[in-house]
Amino acid sequence: MAELVARCAQLDQLDYFEVLQLPKDATPADIKKAFYRESRAYHPDRFYQLENKELKDQVNELYKRVTEAYYMLRDDSKRRKYLADVTGPERAQKLRFTEASEAETKAAVKKEVEEQIGTHPKGRHFYQLGTADLDASRWAAAERNLKMALTYEPANARYKEKLAEAQKKLNEESKARGDAFKIK
Repeated sequence: MAELVARCAQLDQLDYFEVLQLPKDATPADIKKAFYRESRAYHPDRFYQLENKELKDQVNELYKRVTEAYYMLRDDSKRRKYLADVTGPERAQKLRFTEASEAETKAAVKKEVEEQIGTHPKGRHFYQLGTADLDASRWAAAERNLKMALTYEPANARYKEKLAEAQKKLNEESKARGDAFKIK
């Protein structure tokens, strides 16, 4: 009981590795084993007979943190990011998983993907056609398809970059042939 009280008292200073009593280089199997060990030891149902409501609440909080720790550490990418966070200068702010931080991470990943391939299906389609035309040295077709992609997503920087590339190639080809007109 004294160990339980001591762990609950320092819960706010523990990172997820410390909550599960694991080294920072623990394997996924070690993490799973530690989660089951801690779950059996601190499951709230084991403490139903306690009269002290405050201690019951602390047990619930400890079990919640054990579950959070397992959720975060069982996923390789989340574990790597978390490890970088808790070994960095902002350790105190990064000890706990929050829904807001998870939503922020998902939004950043989604934005990165959208910037690369686009959000609109037709925009993506024309972008793919345009890049295929660029690869095949069909500059006019690439320019036309990339302009179409930009009609669906006018703010997409990736599309604009590829369009500029196609227009540059088209302009170079035009100069090489000695055409009188310039591509704008």
